[in-house]
Amino acid sequence: MQEEKTLKLYKEKGETPLERLDRFREEHPEYGEVKLSYAGRLDPMAEGVMLILIGDENKEREKHLKYSKEYTFEILFGFRTDTYDLLGILQEEFKKIEIDEKEIEELLQKFKGDIDQEYPPFSSKTVKGKPLFEWAKKMKLDKITIPTHKITIHNIELLKIKKISRPDLRKYIIESILKVKGDFRQKEILDKWGSELKRIRTDEFYLAQVNIFCSSGTYVRALANDIGKELECGALAYSIKRDDIKT
Repeated sequence: MQEEKTLKLYKEKGETPLERLDRFREEHPEYGEVKLSYAGRLDPMAEGVMLILIGDENKEREKHLKYSKEYTFEILFGFRTDTYDLLGILQEEFKKIEIDEKEIEELLQKFKGDIDQEYPPFSSKTVKGKPLFEWAKKMKLDKITIPTHKITIHNIELLKIKKISRPDLRKYIIESILKVKGDFRQKEILDKWGSELKRIRTDEFYLAQVNIFCSSGTYVRALANDIGKELECGALAYSIKRDDIKT
């Protein structure tokens, strides 16, 4: 076995980072007794590159957590969920909006540079001894102040604007959510999406595909949510792919 210090693995959508690590161990039994961990999480709805630390390299974890990352992600406009992605409970009714490519390009540039980003309610950031997702699940976010942290968006670029039909959107949502194992409120989420997509009369929805190069700690789904706030229509991360980690 080679004496690697780190590995880059590709996590599939629906997997948790731990599930991806377990799958790697199954595929590579020679690592059975070797200490492995991942530097930086990827949400279940996200896919892409994960950095795996091997053996003694786990002692250098803090160094590996600081790398900048590149993502390609899609923003779905008109909807808002409590997780800021598809794996969340819808928070309000659909708001129809006509998307202008130039307007989106100009808006994205407002997020370029150093910004204070609020942690998503469904994240592992600890507040008063509990991760934020526990406060969110118990609907006690009003008892705390959600903290912010400084991030840097080195570059952000609109790749394209496209439309998706209602049947294709429904199919994608169902397929994506059913890929996730464990208790993530899947039934309630699917019921809410099903009811909302039946209620609204819009047959096509806008998606914006965006590429971003950003500092460690950037929550792409929070960025999608913030863009929706700016447009006053709601928005969420429809898909997220981590293209690379700049080690």
